Amino acid sequence: MLLSTVPVNRRITKAVKVGTVSLGGGHAIAVQSMTNTDTSDIKSTVKQIIELNDAGSELVRITIDRNESAQAVPYIKEQLDIQGYGHVPIIGDFHYIGHKLLSENPDCAQMLDKYRINPGNVGFGRKRDAQFATMIEVAMKYDKPVRIGVNWGSLDQKLLAKLLDANNEQKEPKPLGEITRQALIQSALDSAAYAESLGMGTDKIILACKVSGVQDLISLYKELAERCNYALHVGLTEAGMGYKGVVATSAALSQILQLGIGDTIRASLTPEPGEARTKEVKVCQELLQSMGLRMFAPSVTACPGCGRTTSQYFQTLAQNITHHINELMPVWRNQYPGVESLKVAVMGCVVNGPGESKHANIGISLPGTGEAPVAPVFIDGKKVHTLRGDNISAEFMDILNKYVQETYSDSKTVALT
Repeated sequence: MLLSTVPVNRRITKAVKVGTVSLGGGHAIAVQSMTNTDTSDIKSTVKQIIELNDAGSELVRITIDRNESAQAVPYIKEQLDIQGYGHVPIIGDFHYIGHKLLSENPDCAQMLDKYRINPGNVGFGRKRDAQFATMIEVAMKYDKPVRIGVNWGSLDQKLLAKLLDANNEQKEPKPLGEITRQALIQSALDSAAYAESLGMGTDKIILACKVSGVQDLISLYKELAERCNYALHVGLTEAGMGYKGVVATSAALSQILQLGIGDTIRASLTPEPGEARTKEVKVCQELLQSMGLRMFAPSVTACPGCGRTTSQYFQTLAQNITHHINELMPVWRNQYPGVESLKVAVMGCVVNGPGESKHANIGISLPGTGEAPVAPVFIDGKKVHTLRGDNISAEFMDILNKYVQETYSDSKTVALT
């Protein structure tokens, strides 16, 4: 019947509490995203935060680049609370003048659930350490965690130059890419060590080192994980648009997650014109669910179709069932604990249809071209019904609904979350 998944041996990092969400320490890998609204536009920002959270983003990051953005934060939090989303952790993304914005806007500093600090542009020259220290001191004052997020597009050039000079003196210098990765890791670790020297606890620090190359990211996180025990945020930066962005993100993150590395993830996708920002959330959820690391919604297995399935009936049924599940999940999630692990199969012909249906909790094998016009339905590996006629879709939906009600109404059923 159902095949068990092979669990990934996850690396246990220091636990960090971000508002209502716990990261690291063996907690579930959290999905996060970032708004692309002007933060000072309170209405639009609140609307997008709600959309992202409804889609499954458990933490949401917003840009705070000027006083107007910082001053908007208390009002954003107020509106989220009024609309029933006060539980959503909001992360402030700071660059260049974060020290000023946090110091001059105490309400903003207090209302945010976490600060994101980029050591590559927190300050330059002698001002760097002082400005970084100011942000850490504000974080400690309000008991906020920080994510020290290094990005190769804004890497500390002084540190990189220092490492390159040392590398050039070696008998066998290493490639530029390797030195760049070393600089990213060193920047993150040095910044974390400095934060600790200022009094910040390790349970308040999350690290991230982001690049846009798949192999670079995998190599980078393997070494970073070996050199520290901080909670880690993982994402392929500037992943791109469309299929390229989705595939590149999946290729990189799946390799890293399979190594047991990563406590929170984001898919940094460029939205196509008019495309919903929530796509990046769905990509993260599908990635975690397909790897068996978390369950967010019932999965629908369907065959790709071939010359044996010239009718589009099974495609339409698979689509209708997916929509049906998505529409009911807000209710099912509360009423039927564990329904996220439900597996449904909608197959198009006799070749793999019955076998695949037996592996699912509930499955249907539709008649292919030239097959007898019958559709056997399998429940937990056993053939239970045979559907015929023009009402197969509605009848199967009814069987699915009944299965959910009878199977998951028992509170002893526990979902993998």
